[in-house]
Amino acid sequence: MERILVLCTGNSCRSIMAEALLNHLGRGRVVSVSAGSRPTGHVHPLSLATLNRHGIDPGQPRSQSWDAFADQNFDLVITVCDQAAAEICPVFLGPTKKLHWSTPDPAKATGTDADIQAAFDDVFHQLKHRIEEYLA
Repeated sequence: MERILVLCTGNSCRSIMAEALLNHLGRGRVVSVSAGSRPTGHVHPLSLATLNRHGIDPGQPRSQSWDAFADQNFDLVITVCDQAAAEICPVFLGPTKKLHWSTPDPAKATGTDADIQAAFDDVFHQLKHRIEEYLA
């Protein structure tokens, strides 16, 4: 079973959605957890709503520091920060395989409720596509 850690800065949106998607789509082949370098301390409610709307059980995620996993070994670490927005991604040291998936932060979306929901859906679909490709 592959152990995957998903990292971002706040651990409230993107990494939470990626964790749930990996666990769902991995069908027992992977165990995924997520964390942040500067966790917000809360999971964005639209992250959970987006997962539920697309039939993905988010479980009981929480926004937590990557310090919680400092003494654990992972087969893969995935960062999901947005390089296009000059967001500083956490750097996971060690010999672990690493991937970076530049992903916009839907928590920063503005506009109508429909615009914001669309931003969360876009991120969901980006992550789902990347995870499906990785697991294929």
